[in-house]
Amino acid sequence: MKILAVTACPVGIAHTYMAAENLQKAGEELGVDIKVETQGSIGIENGLTDQDIAEADGIIIAADKEVPKDRFVGKKVIVTGVQDGIRKPKELIEKIKSGDVPLYRPELKSVGEIKQKSKQKENPIYKHLMSGVSYMVPFIVVGGLLIALALTLGGEQTPGGIVIPEGSFWKQIETLGATSFMFMIPILAGFIAVSIADRPGLVPGMIGGYIAANGSFYGSEAGAGFIGGIIAGFLAGYIALGIKKIKVPKAVLPVMPIIFIPIFSSVIVGLLFIFVIGAPVAQIFEGLTSMLAGMQGASSILLAVILGAMIAVDMGGPFNKVAFLFGSAMIAEGNYEIMGPIAVAICIPPIGMGLATLMNKKKYLPNEREAGKASFTMGLFGITEGAIPFAAQDPIRVIPSIVAGSVVGSVIAMLGNVGGKVAHGGPIVAVLGAVDHVVMFFIAAIAGVLVTAFMVNFLKKDVETVSNDKIQEESTSIAPEQEVEQEIEKLVDITNVELMNINLAGTTRDAVIDELIGKFDSQGILTSKDEYKQAILNREEQSSTGLGMNIAIPHGKSNAVKRPAVAFGIKREGVDWNSLDGTDAKLIFMIAVPEENAGDAHLKILQMLSRKLMDEEFRNQLLNVSSKQEAMAVLEEVH
Repeated sequence: MKILAVTACPVGIAHTYMAAENLQKAGEELGVDIKVETQGSIGIENGLTDQDIAEADGIIIAADKEVPKDRFVGKKVIVTGVQDGIRKPKELIEKIKSGDVPLYRPELKSVGEIKQKSKQKENPIYKHLMSGVSYMVPFIVVGGLLIALALTLGGEQTPGGIVIPEGSFWKQIETLGATSFMFMIPILAGFIAVSIADRPGLVPGMIGGYIAANGSFYGSEAGAGFIGGIIAGFLAGYIALGIKKIKVPKAVLPVMPIIFIPIFSSVIVGLLFIFVIGAPVAQIFEGLTSMLAGMQGASSILLAVILGAMIAVDMGGPFNKVAFLFGSAMIAEGNYEIMGPIAVAICIPPIGMGLATLMNKKKYLPNEREAGKASFTMGLFGITEGAIPFAAQDPIRVIPSIVAGSVVGSVIAMLGNVGGKVAHGGPIVAVLGAVDHVVMFFIAAIAGVLVTAFMVNFLKKDVETVSNDKIQEESTSIAPEQEVEQEIEKLVDITNVELMNINLAGTTRDAVIDELIGKFDSQGILTSKDEYKQAILNREEQSSTGLGMNIAIPHGKSNAVKRPAVAFGIKREGVDWNSLDGTDAKLIFMIAVPEENAGDAHLKILQMLSRKLMDEEFRNQLLNVSSKQEAMAVLEEVH
């Protein structure tokens, strides 16, 4: 089986590549050939070719921004968020393998995809917004860094502050930075509209965004700001989408996306903004800006607490992006004191967790200590997502610790008047001179990192203690069926002579099933024979497990199973199992796996058996055994 995947996140830095790596690892573990295309901040890497797509059995799109799907027409496509690519890669691959995935058809785009996304509880509004943000961020970063560089290297101290002399080289650099800022809101609006309506939404979205940013169209000095840009983007997108759905003569269809849709939607969006929406939204934005600018003392601390918590709580998710977008918009308005605390909070979770693994190695597994090194490095460059592996593994202890650290850092930064001139975070922006009060920036960041590291290490137990506690709990638990998961390398790891019957008495399929279930029950593998039998029969109803060649492999996944096990029976006269080739089943292997680890265990056992049972000589050896011990010796070869 060959599976393809595409991963993409709004900023295109960490989530994109983490999802790609996890999907790749899951594919290798499940024995699936998988190729992953990343659509990150530097563009498309490891791109899928036409031949790749033609040979693919299914496609996984794990993205929080719009990914074009026209090339996947006629293929089975799963569309989900990038977080599922990070946290549920095996589930996504298993779904493709099961075949329970709809074919992608362009005409079903507006209906089929929406249904699919609703099942996955994906918020389309957030996705469209983040798609716009992903294209906007580079403009803010470039603009902010160029202006910061110009002020640092070309500025002169005057009574009114740092000023860059007119006509100087650095004045031109500052102008370039300001030009980049000028595109911020039109780009945001334009690509929100593209996410909704594809390319026909680009022109009306950018025109609407430009009008939103330029208050002269509706008599406002400040304009409608980023709030207006978001409204313009959604308005343009849905108007363009509505016009796309209008039935027109076939002769007109080719020019609809390049003439009629952009013209009509641009006129509608522009006029609505000029005469209806622009002025009220501009007043709201001006009021919000004034309120933030006037926040002093306790109110500014409350704002810092909220921003710091939002940045850390989901490490690059919706809350993080909303706070980040808010701070970015304030930069464009000349208010740097909002982005300063955010820039500090951004780096605290990954650096804090990295430091924690260095401070107390006993509390972390070897792979966690390695992840800590990567997390620390990512934090230096302002990539909050570096803390995700720790939060995913131990959310109860990690998330409160990183939130506490980010809040502390954000509050200190607010009190220290740390200003952020670029929409990014971490020590890298301070080193490049893109923040005001650099010393306070580092004091705030160090304080937050220490809070996170000490708090998480205080809450965590040593790895050895955790392991001993787990063993003790499992050995003395009221529910003794909760056993330590086995590592399955050979079939004999999960069977024994007491699970074998080389002379089955049953003359029907159900009678043989009862005999083998009795073997499981006598060995204490089941908590309920009836519940497990129902799982077996449910599987048989889907399709017969009689594979042909005198083989049947009935299998059941159930919470009534304590641990993976295989029972083996021989019915030398054969029993009707409704096999594919019409032969009676003589070699019967019954597989029992717990529901919780059904995916890995079930597939591994089936793969081991299937490979070996294709060998006719091996089948004849089994049919001719005269004792359980001899059967066990033959089954030693199954691995």
